[in-house]
Amino acid sequence: MLNHKGYIGQVEFDDEADIFHGEVINTRAVITFQGTTVFEVKKAFVDSVEDYLEFCAELGEKPEKPYVGHLVLKLPPVVHRKITQIAKREDKSLNTWICERLTEITKVALPH
Repeated sequence: MLNHKGYIGQVEFDDEADIFHGEVINTRAVITFQGTTVFEVKKAFVDSVEDYLEFCAELGEKPEKPYVGHLVLKLPPVVHRKITQIAKREDKSLNTWICERLTEITKVALPH
């Protein structure tokens, strides 16, 4: 993973085209980059983020902020109560319990 100004880039290698390519994964804006070496792909990532920020400035628009991991969630009270009870039975905070359930569903590995 690459990080520049809070924007996270995920890189893959295409062995048929012999090229690294990637995209920013923590925003809805489409920001992509590529290179044939590690140095090139890192530079292309930074350049792409900077180009995005400059483009937004030229348009007079605020760039989309990267996802930071905060989520406001509205639940029916009965669901809120039930999952709070379950989390307490498992001796976990509600936040931890919800995060673990969503991690199970999405199969995303959490950082330690």
